[in-house]
Amino acid sequence: MDAAFVGLVVIVLVALAFDYTNGFHDAANAIAVAVSTKALTPRVALALAAVMNLVGALLSTEVAKTVGAGIIDPPEGNNGLEIVFAALIGAITWNLITWWYGLPSSSSHALIGGLVGAALAAAHSVQWVGVLEKVIVPMIVSPLVGFGLGYLFMLALLWTFRRAHVSKANRNFRYAQIVSSATMALGHGMQDAQKTMGIITLALFTAGEIDTFEVPFWVVLAAAGAISAGTYAGGFRIMRTMGRRIIQLTPTGGFAAQTVASSVMVTTATVFAVPVSTTHITTTSIMGVGSTRRLSAVRWGVAGNIVVAWVVTLPAAAAVAAVAFFLTELAVG
Repeated sequence: MDAAFVGLVVIVLVALAFDYTNGFHDAANAIAVAVSTKALTPRVALALAAVMNLVGALLSTEVAKTVGAGIIDPPEGNNGLEIVFAALIGAITWNLITWWYGLPSSSSHALIGGLVGAALAAAHSVQWVGVLEKVIVPMIVSPLVGFGLGYLFMLALLWTFRRAHVSKANRNFRYAQIVSSATMALGHGMQDAQKTMGIITLALFTAGEIDTFEVPFWVVLAAAGAISAGTYAGGFRIMRTMGRRIIQLTPTGGFAAQTVASSVMVTTATVFAVPVSTTHITTTSIMGVGSTRRLSAVRWGVAGNIVVAWVVTLPAAAAVAAVAFFLTELAVG
């Protein structure tokens, strides 16, 4: 069997492993708030998130094309496959480190950082304009949008239901959270599963298995299945951080945060086709909603630790990917 083909198979399997870790790492994004407000039990929430991740992953491939062809120039030959492999190792390693410590870092930025780090280590060209416009700017803007919309939407709900009976309103918003949780998971599938599709398509294109950068349907199905399986495996460490340590939300607040976050994720995937971080958007939406009580209601120390993880993710994943590339070169050479 041809060594290049074996390498391609290994990369596809590693990419699906990353997709799986993405699922259990970021499962908390879709369900932590609903679980913390007791709208859903953890296992029911995970099952709902897994199904909706699958549906979301099947709806579009625009983000996949951005990740696969808009961050680095498509590499060629075995060296190109080594770049893709090293990028995945960097992303998976950072995912596992932050999962272990319960930090909701961005799997998206870990993957993009891995691509950039591996490309630089291989002296391969990086599309810096694409990184700026499709990664850095959305990384800064989308959390601000999440915070601002979370704050405003929560204020609108508080004013609209200001005369409602509290216990009855909480019960109804718990039901509403089932819908908002499903929409969150849909947006997660539309964003995060597509990033793995983009990486696998990049590997196929690099190996000459496909002639144009179009995502094959089997890649869509494989990536959708992997992220759904990972989501159902659960992410309880991060769920505790997202659901309770930042701020303890009411059912109304949980519905507001999830509605805002899912709206931003779906819009960025369908309208702008940019790979935003579901973790960043969800976290800042929660902060925005919590700030309507009072600024001190948000545990800013925990939030600060999360922000540090955000800032470190791109360079850390890039560094691990660069080391992985050099080790791969030694092993192959």
